[in-house]
Amino acid sequence: MGKKKRAVVPPLYKTRIAACRRAMKKSRISAFLVSSRTDGNYLTGFTGEDSAILITPKAVNVISDGRFDEAINQECPWVTRWMRKITLNQEIASVCRQLKIKSLAVQPGIMTLASVAEWKKHNKSIRVVHAPPIVARLRIVKDDSELKAIRKSIRVAEESFLAMRDSIRIGQSEVEMAARLEYEMQRRGSAGVAFPSIVAEGPNAALPHAYPGKRKVKKGSAILFDWGAKLDGYCSDLTRLVFVGSIPRKIGEIYNVTLEAQRRAIVAVKPGKRMCDVDAAARDYIKEAGYGEAFNHGLGHGFGLDIHEAPRVSWQSKDKLEAGSVITIEPGIYLGGIGGVRIEDDLLVTAKGHRVLTRLGKSLEESVIKAR
Repeated sequence: MGKKKRAVVPPLYKTRIAACRRAMKKSRISAFLVSSRTDGNYLTGFTGEDSAILITPKAVNVISDGRFDEAINQECPWVTRWMRKITLNQEIASVCRQLKIKSLAVQPGIMTLASVAEWKKHNKSIRVVHAPPIVARLRIVKDDSELKAIRKSIRVAEESFLAMRDSIRIGQSEVEMAARLEYEMQRRGSAGVAFPSIVAEGPNAALPHAYPGKRKVKKGSAILFDWGAKLDGYCSDLTRLVFVGSIPRKIGEIYNVTLEAQRRAIVAVKPGKRMCDVDAAARDYIKEAGYGEAFNHGLGHGFGLDIHEAPRVSWQSKDKLEAGSVITIEPGIYLGGIGGVRIEDDLLVTAKGHRVLTRLGKSLEESVIKAR
């Protein structure tokens, strides 16, 4: 049987759990299994892996194992803990049986059919239903503690980029620049990268998700950097170009188009605005300039504990922006064999409009460095 720790629930997690339970009640869910490690961390502060959070109207249960007993003591001593000596799926089935749970709502994008089959093998009475995206919806609107962490992450990412940019030399490879950028973030306190850094010189920048390789800096190089830090669990996400000595004519042309497209999209950001309409503000301008086919991804996305989370700022979404959400705005134009341009900033949607959280310059003139 689980052993309860008598501890006060911190206000932050008390608020989040209460919101989760309200959503559960609205969806007529009496038991909700949170299998996403990130969602579980959001609701409880628990960071352990290979675990699950089971929320009922009266308890928050952490199903884990002995490796994380002390982590629970430090991060969420107020939960009811179930420390397994069998597989996680077997323990989930056992806990549901002991708590007399007949219907269990799961996160369908995370829970596998194999897991469900194992539960039923050990608890034939359990009925599994799909839960709506309860936690994903809660995470859209950031609270003050989240915004503080995101701002801190952005500052570290920006300072690290400027330090790396000053170190660029002729002959450096993409891999070397990526390593230096990530080193600068870590020495400023980043727990790691928000995602694998993209450093793409010349034609490689035509790949939106290029991997750093052996291409080297030369005079006249156009180098695309897409990177982010991770501090206190929260991400940042920025993209800038660096021109070494001079600006290639075609890249300069599409840079100006991309920059204006981004400006128009940023102006469109406000609560109640449909995602597809914000996307259209940039996409229509790029199309008018003759590069519609070369903008081949959505305009932006939410981020926070994960680098990609709701909302999705895309032509495919008619959802509306909410005050308190944090999004990227990152239009791009990609020309095979030539190169590509993407300019990305992080924005907070405010009650009356928006606030650009990133501060790095992005004019063509500010993007040129002296060849060394």
